[in-house]
Amino acid sequence: MTVDTLATEARPAESDTPRDWVRSVESNPPGNTPASDADASAAKKPRTAPSKKTVGKKTKTLELTLTVTGTADGEWRAELKQGTTYLARNLAVAAAAVSRAAKELHEDLSDPIDEVIEEARAQQTARVAALEAELETARRALADLDSAP
Repeated sequence: MTVDTLATEARPAESDTPRDWVRSVESNPPGNTPASDADASAAKKPRTAPSKKTVGKKTKTLELTLTVTGTADGEWRAELKQGTTYLARNLAVAAAAVSRAAKELHEDLSDPIDEVIEEARAQQTARVAALEAELETARRALADLDSAP
C-alpha cells in the first residue's frame, strides 16, 4: 500500500488550473519527472548492492624494534623488541658494526651515526694523548727515583 505523504493544498475555486494537473506537479516536482518511460522504469527498479572488489592476499607484517644506544666514550649497546617482548637486551656492539649496519640500511641513518662515532673517536684520541703524557711523566719520575743513591 502506498501512502502519499505530501499534503495537498486547498486551491481557490477561481483557479483555472485543472486539479489533476496540480496533483501531478505536486507529486513530481520539477527536475524529478522522468524524461521517458524507460527512465521511469529504471528509476523504479530496486538498486542492487555494489559488487565487492576482491582484495588480494595481505602480507603479514612483522614488526621488530632495534634500539642502538651510544655513549660519548664510544660504547654502544643494542636491544631488540618484537611488540612488547624483548628478544635481546643490553648487548655490547662495536662502533664499527653500528656504522656498517647504518650504511647498509640507509644513508640518512649512517651520516648522523658516523658523526657521533667520529666525535667519540676524537674524544678518545684526546684521552689517549692525555694518558700518554701522564704515563711519560710517571716514567720520568720513576727514572729519577732509580738514579737516586
